[in-house]
Amino acid sequence: MTVRDDDLRLAEAALFASAEPMGARALGQLLPEDADADTVLAALRERYAGRGVELAEVAGGWQFRTAPDLAGKLRRVVVQPRRLPRAAMEALAVVAYHQPCTRAEIESVRGAALGQAALDSLLEAGLIAPCGKRDAPGRPTLWGTTPAFLARFGLRDLRDLPRREDLVIEPPTPMPENHAPQT
Repeated sequence: MTVRDDDLRLAEAALFASAEPMGARALGQLLPEDADADTVLAALRERYAGRGVELAEVAGGWQFRTAPDLAGKLRRVVVQPRRLPRAAMEALAVVAYHQPCTRAEIESVRGAALGQAALDSLLEAGLIAPCGKRDAPGRPTLWGTTPAFLARFGLRDLRDLPRREDLVIEPPTPMPENHAPQT
């Protein structure tokens, strides 16, 4: 199926103007009825492949992003998001892998109390958000990640997170006694 230039231009403008990743369904509502959003997105992705900006699938939608091989060269001119404190990064990892979870569950997994400053920094960055209440005494707030979390870390969805097993560092295996180094 051929894609009309006008459809490509409209999709390109919409994706460029959108502050958040745009889904195919939302794009399809802007395009003429006879245009297929998935086909238009594929054509745009092909058109921008290998350029300074590429069309990337992130956070359940599509967004123009700097080509990965150029990102390091732009670090001096592009303002980086404020670095999160270690406690906040640990809490974010717990939420990402265990969501929805309560503050007490985050603290249990981390093995340390979660300070309000760490929670506030995640909220201010828009990386987590309340996503309900646990049906338990006190009705604690449940926390989950947001589309901004996916976008910041370049993930299409949570299935793109590394598997927990891949993150565990195994201790080195000891050498058998008969192969011990000689001194």
